[in-house]
Amino acid sequence: MSELFRVEDVRKHFAAPAGELPILQGVSFTLQEGEFLAIVGESGSGKSTMLQILGTLDHPDSGTIHLDGEPIHQLTSNRQALLRNQKIGFVYQAHHLIPELTALENITLPLLVQGMAATDAQVRGRELLARLHLSAREAHIPAKLSGGEAQRVAVARALAAKPRLLLADEPTGNLDEHTAQEVFTLLRQLCREEQAAVIMVTHSMAMADACDRMLTLRDGVVCER
Repeated sequence: MSELFRVEDVRKHFAAPAGELPILQGVSFTLQEGEFLAIVGESGSGKSTMLQILGTLDHPDSGTIHLDGEPIHQLTSNRQALLRNQKIGFVYQAHHLIPELTALENITLPLLVQGMAATDAQVRGRELLARLHLSAREAHIPAKLSGGEAQRVAVARALAAKPRLLLADEPTGNLDEHTAQEVFTLLRQLCREEQAAVIMVTHSMAMADACDRMLTLRDGVVCER
C-alpha cells in the first residue's frame, strides 16, 4: 500500500471568555490507501473538530494536510468543494438524507451534481443498494426506512462517487447494538471492495478493535493505542 493521506502538526483553538481554548495541539499521522483507521477519545476531545478539518469543512490554525500529495488547505474554496465532491465521502451519526427524495434519489444526487448521466447514476445507485441489501427499499423516502436502513443509504450516498477517502463521524452512534454492528460490518466490507480508505471516529472499542489500526486523541494529539 502507498500513502494516501498525511496530516502534519495540525493545530486548532477556539476563542473562549477566559482566553484561547486549545483543541488540537499538533495532530500528526498518515493513512495508507485502503486502510480502515479508527480514532477514539473522550467526549470533548476534539474528534469531530478534527474530522471537519480533515474534510476541509473547517480550517486549521496551522499545520498541513495532504491528500494524494496535494496540500488541501492551500486550495481555493471552489477547489476544496470539487475535492470533496470527487475524492472525499462523509457519513455522520445522523443520516442527513433529504426527506423528500427516495433512497435511490438520495444516492444518485451527488453523481448528478458531478454531471453523470441520470441512467448511469441510477445503475450505480442500484448496484450499491443491492450490495447493502436494500434493493427493495429504493423507492422509499427516509421516513419509511428504519434507522439502520437510512444509515446504509447514507453509506451508499457517501461512496457513490467512488471517493478515495471516507470520513465517518460516529456512523453507528444512533443505532442499537445489533443494528450498529450490522451497519459497521457492511461499511467495512463495502469500503474494502471500493478500495476507499476510511477514518472513523467512534466511541465503540469493539468496532475500533475491528479496524486495521486505532489512534487515540488525547490532550490535543493522537497516539497509537
